[in-house]
Amino acid sequence: MNTTYLLLGSNMGNSLVLLSTAIEQIEKQIGKRMLQSGLYATAAWGNSSQPDFLNQVIEVATGLDAAETLQTILAIEKNMGRIRTVKNAPRVIDIDILFFNNEIITRSDLIVPHPEIQNRRFVLTPLNEIVPAMIHPVLNKTTRQLLLDCPDQLAVKKM
Repeated sequence: MNTTYLLLGSNMGNSLVLLSTAIEQIEKQIGKRMLQSGLYATAAWGNSSQPDFLNQVIEVATGLDAAETLQTILAIEKNMGRIRTVKNAPRVIDIDILFFNNEIITRSDLIVPHPEIQNRRFVLTPLNEIVPAMIHPVLNKTTRQLLLDCPDQLAVKKM
């Protein structure tokens, strides 16, 4: 069994319902949700001229490998109405693989751990809530330490 940490985000439509729907689909198609952070409202990162995001991190136990997990996530996003346009555009749902076991994966379509974890407070805050002592396999720092060192100063508010 594999363990993956997923970041869910939405800033279009009813984000609360969309995140809940995404979790239901993840449990049906990827695996059992083991841990779940609270919900966090955050300003949009990279393109501030759009609505705030609602974000959450979940831990999932899955029998899929990382590539299968990615393909399933992309299908869930598409089925939920995500249309990919420009980078950092508003989105109905966004699901990112943050970690997959302790694996380090570098492929054209998948980089794990997610390469921007350490630079994004909206990722680190909910991740720190559920696994503060987890060690990043590349940076060799705990989630808590990455959050303390994070250069991102955007507000992240627990709902």
